[in-house]
Amino acid sequence: MRDHYDFDTMKGRRNPYTKLLKQPVTIRLDRDTVAYFKLMADDTGIPYQTLINLYLRDCAAHGRKLEMSWPG
Repeated sequence: MRDHYDFDTMKGRRNPYTKLLKQPVTIRLDRDTVAYFKLMADDTGIPYQTLINLYLRDCAAHGRKLEMSWPG
């Protein structure tokens, strides 16, 4: 390893992993839903945002669709 690097003469290049990064979004969730994932986060040691992302990713990967029926 060198003692000194001259960054002015270095050529820059784009990060090849940029498209693999996460996209920030704003989403409104019910308080009880957030509380549920925060409780899971306390049990697992995984941040609740990561748990929500993992759950949604699993739903998308398996093509799960929400089935709802309204009474009446």
